[in-house]
Amino acid sequence: APGQTPSSGCPTGRGGGVCGMRKPRVIVVMGVSGSGKSTVGILLAANNHGVFHDGDDFHPEANVRKMAAGHPLDDTDRAPWLARLREEIIDHAPETGLTVLACSALKKRYRDALGIGGNGVALVYLAGGEEILSERMDHRIGHYMKIGMLTSQLEALEPPAADEGFTVGIDMPPEEIVKCVEEAFGMGE
Repeated sequence: APGQTPSSGCPTGRGGGVCGMRKPRVIVVMGVSGSGKSTVGILLAANNHGVFHDGDDFHPEANVRKMAAGHPLDDTDRAPWLARLREEIIDHAPETGLTVLACSALKKRYRDALGIGGNGVALVYLAGGEEILSERMDHRIGHYMKIGMLTSQLEALEPPAADEGFTVGIDMPPEEIVKCVEEAFGMGE
């Protein structure tokens, strides 16, 4: 169910690949606000000599103002943002190396718009319960996303199916989460 943490742990064996995808060229790290997308994404990119992009940096100013005022974005707000992420980051990511994109990607149609599952684009879902997410958001400084919007994100969340990507609980340190992701996609071999 949305907002619940799955049991954590790494897949058994190295290099099995998730959804048949080994060493993707792009990994989209998804989850609601406070799940650690940027922290995990930065570490994952650094460990694998990759490039990190925070999807929040690509929102148009109108979206940022709307969220800062405590209003959730709707599909109309998100459509140009997702198209920009796809065009500027995913479609232009090099075929070799790793590009990591932190993006909420809450709904399947958003993930489809990003091209996840095709052309070397993989998904990592950082799953966590409302209690841990609220606690993390309480301690954030200077972020435009307000804690009151967490509820709307959890309501909108369509957790990815098992065949859509790799899910990992956020109840581990970020370094352990990154190790799990690397194992899942056969990276660091």
